[in-house]
Amino acid sequence: MAECHECGEYENLPYQCRRCGNTFCAEHRLPENHNCPGMGEWDDPSGVFESSFDDSVGTGGSSDGVLDRLTGTGGPLGYFRGNMTYVFLGLMWITFISEYIVGYLLTGGLPPNGAGVTYYGTVSETWRSIFLLTSENPEYVWTWFTSILAHGGFFHIAANSIVLYFFGPLVERYLGAKRFTALFLASGAIAGLAQIGTALATGEASAVLGASGAAMAVLGLLTVVNPDLRVMLLIPPIPLPIWALTGFYVLFDLTGAITPIFGGGIAHYAHLAGLLVGLLVGQYVKGQQQIPNRLNFGGGNGGMGGGRRRY
Repeated sequence: MAECHECGEYENLPYQCRRCGNTFCAEHRLPENHNCPGMGEWDDPSGVFESSFDDSVGTGGSSDGVLDRLTGTGGPLGYFRGNMTYVFLGLMWITFISEYIVGYLLTGGLPPNGAGVTYYGTVSETWRSIFLLTSENPEYVWTWFTSILAHGGFFHIAANSIVLYFFGPLVERYLGAKRFTALFLASGAIAGLAQIGTALATGEASAVLGASGAAMAVLGLLTVVNPDLRVMLLIPPIPLPIWALTGFYVLFDLTGAITPIFGGGIAHYAHLAGLLVGLLVGQYVKGQQQIPNRLNFGGGNGGMGGGRRRY
């Protein structure tokens, strides 16, 4: 049985609000009966869908108005509003495939052992300048962002995809699509630069890629706004509070940053920097909306990456 988020009663046939994501009994299933955060947006000129249609009419064809018409409800790019988590997931996999396509076009061959990053990053400087943020060329500003979408292998991108798929929509609903986009890109870039900055400070050569910094920011924000969020793991099938899950990653990365116990190839400083961004943003936006109290892996609505590091 599920517990009503409003009154605490247990319900055999619960209702889940599509706006706030919480579960309610029959008495509190309607948005007006559980003080749904989405109710306040019906009187917002930008609307529930953040279309900003009225604003664009008043601006007389400004660049903001054009953007709002394109991405507003019914616009050709309207799907992107409220779905940036899935847009980033799609871009990650497109970039991952592109790593091999571009590498093949530049070198005329495929990596002999399947490790595309190791192979192409060694034999092609052009490939590195597209996909890797490196300590040799931190001034390549585009790599601050392309490196977020690039990944070092299937299990690397799969792990980050799982985190973003389950936790990203919660944060996007909480922040809105625009602020979620800013969080994803800013935390990913800051994480990569933190890893590169550490390498430069210690006189090491390093390169980073991957979305783990952004993923850690998502976990950090959720930990602040709802530390008691229960994550139902798939294996083993036990509920775990998100603060414990985040704490495990913190312990892992702090240990890895201090000692070589976990070996190389993991960008521990990038993970910690991304987490710090999420914690700070979470503290800033805390209390603005509600977050569901339970999240199931594997159903419902609901290798992180010296040398060349994956994160």
